[in-house]
Amino acid sequence: MASSAAPAAALKKTALNATHRALKAKMVDFGGWDMPVEYPGNGGGLIAEHMAVRTGVGLFDVSHMGEIQFRGPGSLAAVQQISMNDASRLKDGQAHYSALLTPQGTFVDDILVHRLGENDYLLVVNAGTKDKDFAWVRQQVGGWPGIHLTDYSAYYSQLAVQGPRALETLQKLTKVELGAIRNYWFTWGQVAGIHNVLIARTGYSGEDGFEVYTPSDEATTVKMWEALLEAGAEFGIRPCGLGARNTLRLEAGMSLYGHEISEEINVLEAGLDRWLKLDKGSFLGRDALLGVRESGGPRRKIAGLQMVERGIARDGYAVLDLDGNTIGAITSGSPAPFLKTNIAMALLPAEVVASSADLLVDVRGNRVRARQVPLPFYKRPKQ
Repeated sequence: MASSAAPAAALKKTALNATHRALKAKMVDFGGWDMPVEYPGNGGGLIAEHMAVRTGVGLFDVSHMGEIQFRGPGSLAAVQQISMNDASRLKDGQAHYSALLTPQGTFVDDILVHRLGENDYLLVVNAGTKDKDFAWVRQQVGGWPGIHLTDYSAYYSQLAVQGPRALETLQKLTKVELGAIRNYWFTWGQVAGIHNVLIARTGYSGEDGFEVYTPSDEATTVKMWEALLEAGAEFGIRPCGLGARNTLRLEAGMSLYGHEISEEINVLEAGLDRWLKLDKGSFLGRDALLGVRESGGPRRKIAGLQMVERGIARDGYAVLDLDGNTIGAITSGSPAPFLKTNIAMALLPAEVVASSADLLVDVRGNRVRARQVPLPFYKRPKQ
């Protein structure tokens, strides 16, 4: 009898998929996308990629990310309603970190908001949640007057050039004065002979760098990728996969959806108060978060851990107090290649975090001691 099981959905591919495979990248299913996790060839791999970004420059294909555009006179009011930061403070050409929130003050997703113009905003969302995010946005504000919502994810390829030599690398390919672009600002210009490229001084590595948005056709995207690799060759540039992207953001104490932020973790628990603007007026999740503050603050908090005994704290491992009582769980954990230690973030009772007490992590049946340390684990040197 023939099976009635539905065929597995084909993995989505970026315009660089064939390029990654030609470089013999290790490919994985990431949120329904066929993506490189690392490039083991030529002495590479995750650690080499991580170190290239910390000490030189690395290049990431992040074209799987989603882009949602708000246009029209109602755009600002809509962005304000669905996100936690204050978009009214943005100037043309400026971006900020924010999040889409549920009425409970937990996360639909974390996002970057770019102000393209007075009535024009571009939201960059995570790949694995893009369809959910767009449906959520349409549900919340799609019927509002004066708004035109468009999912432009299929129209953009996005490449991230990250590291202390990122500016020098990208500057070879454009007449735009990159040094004049401040952190979390962006402009448009010609790069590698490609017109109308959005150049943003943003990233997810803890280093200086740029994210460039080009048309998503294969020829244009490959041209940009190859030009960046050639321009960065003298600085030891490496193509970097999702593995290094994760270890870099963990060292930098940056949250990841489904780990430090989720629909079960609120903004105050996640420690993202810096981007939460409760004074901007009404928005989804505001009342719930005010209630948390008025009741004495969050009962759980994300904390940083450094392993002081041999062992790697992996995602989901139990965290115990020194008496052996389970009190929380690791949200993200791995070796830190640049810091040369094992680190983790964990969701723990607020009183435990306040105590700064040493803890234990259950590493496959072994209780390994860990020290609470401030976040982020790594800060790039000031220039």
